[in-house]
Amino acid sequence: MEPAVIGARLASSIVIPLIKKLFLPDGAGAELVDKPVRVSALVSFRGEKRTISDKDLHTIAEELVRRAAQSTGVEDVLPTFEKRAVANAVADSLRVMGTLDMDDVQAVKLGHLGLARRLRSQSRTATLGLSNDAVALHASVLDTACLHILNFFTQRSAFVPRTLVEQSRSIEELALKIDALIARAPSPADGPFEDRYAGYIAAKHGKLSIFGLDLSGAPETWRLDAAYLSLDAAGDAAETGPALLPADHVLAGRDRVLLRGVAGSGKTTLVQWLAVSTARRALDEHLLYLYGLVPFVLPLRTLTRGGAALPAPHEFLSAVDCPIAGLQPPGWFDRVLAAGRGLMLIDGIDEIPEDDRNDVRSWLQELISVYPANRWLVTSRPSAVREHWLVDEDFAELDLAPMSRDNIADFVDRWHRAAGISDQYANELLRAVRAKQDLGRLATNPLMCGLICALHQDRRGYLPEGRKEIYDAALSMLLFRRDRERGVYKSGSMHISEAHHIQLIQRLAYWMIRNGRSEMDRSDAVDLLGQALPMMPKVAEQGTAEEVYRYLLIRSGLLREPSADSMDFIHRTFQDYLGAKAAVEGLDFDFLIANAHLDQWEDVIRMAVAHARPTERTRLLTGLIRRDDVSGHGMNRLHLLAAACLEHATELDPAVRAEVQQRAAALIPPRSADQARALTEVGPVVLDLLPGPRDAPAGEADAGSEARRIADEAYFTVLAATRIATDAAVAVLAQYRQHPDPRVRAELVRAWSRFDTELYGTEVIAHIGDDTLYFPVSNARELQALHSFGGRSRIKVSGEFAPVDFVNSVRTGRLTHLWVDGGMGGTWGWLHHFPHLRSLTIETPQPHIDVGGLARVLSLRTIRVPEHTVAIGTDRLPPSMTVVRERLGGA
Repeated sequence: MEPAVIGARLASSIVIPLIKKLFLPDGAGAELVDKPVRVSALVSFRGEKRTISDKDLHTIAEELVRRAAQSTGVEDVLPTFEKRAVANAVADSLRVMGTLDMDDVQAVKLGHLGLARRLRSQSRTATLGLSNDAVALHASVLDTACLHILNFFTQRSAFVPRTLVEQSRSIEELALKIDALIARAPSPADGPFEDRYAGYIAAKHGKLSIFGLDLSGAPETWRLDAAYLSLDAAGDAAETGPALLPADHVLAGRDRVLLRGVAGSGKTTLVQWLAVSTARRALDEHLLYLYGLVPFVLPLRTLTRGGAALPAPHEFLSAVDCPIAGLQPPGWFDRVLAAGRGLMLIDGIDEIPEDDRNDVRSWLQELISVYPANRWLVTSRPSAVREHWLVDEDFAELDLAPMSRDNIADFVDRWHRAAGISDQYANELLRAVRAKQDLGRLATNPLMCGLICALHQDRRGYLPEGRKEIYDAALSMLLFRRDRERGVYKSGSMHISEAHHIQLIQRLAYWMIRNGRSEMDRSDAVDLLGQALPMMPKVAEQGTAEEVYRYLLIRSGLLREPSADSMDFIHRTFQDYLGAKAAVEGLDFDFLIANAHLDQWEDVIRMAVAHARPTERTRLLTGLIRRDDVSGHGMNRLHLLAAACLEHATELDPAVRAEVQQRAAALIPPRSADQARALTEVGPVVLDLLPGPRDAPAGEADAGSEARRIADEAYFTVLAATRIATDAAVAVLAQYRQHPDPRVRAELVRAWSRFDTELYGTEVIAHIGDDTLYFPVSNARELQALHSFGGRSRIKVSGEFAPVDFVNSVRTGRLTHLWVDGGMGGTWGWLHHFPHLRSLTIETPQPHIDVGGLARVLSLRTIRVPEHTVAIGTDRLPPSMTVVRERLGGA
């Protein structure tokens, strides 16, 4: 759908009565006909049968411009004389219809934008001297008018809709969709507040802290529109496996989504992006579903701080400390939510205590029962909520996928450009990430990728090996080297050593963990520091607890104040890391073990194992696997957590390591998506425990159910291994390349972009047949590799390719089924190079797409388009071709 058409914000109820006046009424030459009629013969302002004067034409144009100026907010921007000039320009453009050399069928075939361009081109002088805002207003009014003019043509004539079935339907559907979007506009009384609120959202959430940028002399924050990296989300497991889609599209075809993602995977950044894109109304065609919505960013950590009750809708803004909360018009929230205009962004289920999460679910259920028509996005770490946690409320469940190799390269390039660092560092880092498996596995989410970029630059190319070492180096860089290298310290100023700095901050972190908090009151933080100062005389003599708090807040780079009365860490990962260090130094092993079954403690336990000495690790790990107060799922979770800790146990009693691995092996193979996700968290150590495929039993009474169970195990095993994405995983996955279950093979081909192209291609892709399976290609290397394997008959293009490059890289004689993005098509003539192409699937967010150019592809039989898209130009297709509209899922 074109943003310009929506931009005029002119509903059908306003435009249609005015447009009808431009044409002769029924019985005066405009009766229903069964042949094309020239447009010039239909207009009411020209010829012998004219019914309106030139003055009337100007009055219609003035009314269209006045209404559009009111609804778009430019009424106060444009002076009266320029609005009058725009009305004159619109009248001049509409007057061209009286001399237009085409009939109504040709006009409909041209499309509303094509007709508008034709009218503008023949009245080019009409907009001379107008400002940019005035020209944009003229264009949006004319685009909207032409849409309704064509809709009028399809309704007055029996011949037009019969001749151009798809085009006529597309025009009508587009008009209805625009009306639906325009209906989201606020009432005139609410408009000024919503504009101010949108400005607040854009300012508050329009910047992103990217780790390490400030260390290079670049700004500490990055504009969100420059920093945002579009990642993928994986849908629910289905027969063909989980389909990947851009994460910012998760609400495009769904009203309610529960999105899971590991720490640092970009959940909160996605929330910011959706909120800011909606508030700024700068939406491309992929995000137009957000048009007219009002974003509510509701971090649960903020809503519940200090034990506060979850807010009612009228308290949303005050609960997140919005400074204009008191200015909202009476009843505004109810009008917004009752109209289905709310974009509810509820972030961080995992950041509140486990005992409180059922209260959150009840709160959501109550809100949805009263205001069901809004869009809801809820985010969480994977282990915080069980599978199907919100299924009764019709929430779809998706997972943020790890960054692909191309995502990592894009992030590294952007980070170095923002930091003003030469490409040499970026290229060196990418080579290191690809050469060192451990490093490559760490760099699969934006937080860790930013850490690695900063450390690589800070250490002139030297990088630590493990996760703990990276955190240690990052803290040193943040807490000490940054101020030293900036020359911050001056004679007489407060100076706290790195060791004391860490001791003070980790005290805050451990208090927050013990109390199940992700934010703490500022006054509590000052009190805790005051209790610690007597034990640190060198710090105490430099200032009060309040002054030390201010110093830590400003100098550490780890703390921030989300409001004037609260404090938190820049990322939960640092809180967990430092809290674990405090727990180990305080010998709180029994306390750690007693809380290990709570998901909020999982990362704390892992980091505690990393901080602990060998005998302390033995105590921790044996305590985890021998707890006798939990059973069933809880015990399984502890055993997998212990296994996940092994990668951090650089020195450990071999007998303890073996016992941990033995307990974890009993939970393999995985039998659900949750179990596969838990194994992924364990990391590469689990690869040695994953089994190869098993044959289904034959001849047994319950062979069918057993075969299904074995097939499920194979699928979830592959799902776990593809998420680990190291070279070691390739050997495990290669065992499944001939598996009969289509879900298994679909997941194998879908994971190609996560691995080394040549290695994975040779060991896995080359051995998978393509009888019913599309092979996704995201870059030229994969396309060339597929060519070297003999090509494939079914290909899904998931990256950006020029048609000529695609044609030159594909075995033209083998391709029979192709899946592409509509933007790649052009006139579609390039497809005639594939003589055996029988099926074409076109993905596009547009409401219509011209497929007429496919008439040259003589072998083509089926054209599949999304169910929301109407194919135009079908009258040019031969009878042998069929267009099918359907919901497009995973390939």
